[in-house]
Amino acid sequence: MKTALHNLRLITDGMIATSKAVIIENDKIVDIIADAQLPADVKQIDLQNNYLAPGLIDLQIYGSGSPLFFGGNPSAAALAQMEQSLLAQGCTGFLATIATNTDDVVARGIDAALQHWDNRLGNFWGLHLEGPFLNSERCGAHPPALIKKATLTLVKGWVEKAKGLIKMITIAPELQDADVIEYLHAQGIVLSSGHSNATYTEGKVFLNKPIQAVTHLFNAMPPMHHRNPGYIPAIFEERPFTSIVVDGIHVDPVMVRLAKRELTDKLFLITDAVTESDQGTYQHKFKGDRYVMPDGTLSGSSLSMLKAVQNCVELVDIDLPEAVNMASLYPAQLVGAANRGQINKGCVADLIVFDDDFNIHHVILGGLIKTT
Repeated sequence: MKTALHNLRLITDGMIATSKAVIIENDKIVDIIADAQLPADVKQIDLQNNYLAPGLIDLQIYGSGSPLFFGGNPSAAALAQMEQSLLAQGCTGFLATIATNTDDVVARGIDAALQHWDNRLGNFWGLHLEGPFLNSERCGAHPPALIKKATLTLVKGWVEKAKGLIKMITIAPELQDADVIEYLHAQGIVLSSGHSNATYTEGKVFLNKPIQAVTHLFNAMPPMHHRNPGYIPAIFEERPFTSIVVDGIHVDPVMVRLAKRELTDKLFLITDAVTESDQGTYQHKFKGDRYVMPDGTLSGSSLSMLKAVQNCVELVDIDLPEAVNMASLYPAQLVGAANRGQINKGCVADLIVFDDDFNIHHVILGGLIKTT
């Protein structure tokens, strides 16, 4: 039976439309019609004039709820917890992220993903490896002793072990051999430059050729300077898809506004969120409004994707429809999910319903209402 969502404010295609109804059948959006034209033979759900938006997509997150997925003991149970927690927050697609660590722990993270895959709710889309192939000069919270240059043998081993579940890898491209980059690109894995100490000239060479993304803009990269422009102007000129953490802490709103002006529809939101942990390499401690490592180094955020959207609206003065695009359409485009991140006929019915205060009322995953 078809379901009609009506009495709503529809956010899609960068606009807010009223007097519309969205018709869902099975897991797909099959039509968008005028509210006044609702057929009698459909189940009707009144959304009470709340916003209906595409489900949110987080391409970089370490944990939600408890325990931390990539803590001392990565597990399928932690991934199951992430799915439930993130779905309640309106996140209908995410890449669980594995940080720089020993080869053994990374392999156990891949094993956990494989074990969970057949039991997933549907919002776990795969893995993002952030490291260990980074630049130790821009290590951030990643332990320098575990950062290393990629080898084709190691990379192939992980990719083959993961059986297609590695969707994205953050690397420092200036340090990697061409054969490694060519291999990963040929596998269809999104290559993102992060924790990089690249120069302006180096960035101009590899961005979009084939490094198609940049990880957490401004963090763990050389700052701009008027006599030594550095890497960031190359990002602004080449305009790859670029993620940013909009929690008001990792990046000042003024700099988010600058990045939005320069990158327009290539700037997208991530949470880079973690949970508190006292095990393994990453022992995140919550300090008031942020997570830090035991030595005080700023680590992941405490964001949700919808809070990042709210911050874009309230702190950066980005219009709500465009802030939603940054959390749905643009990340979907980066990972090739052409039928997600938007509300149009033929798209997967991954949707969220929220009010003017950014409170979630419903989350719909694959056409099924999962939370209220």
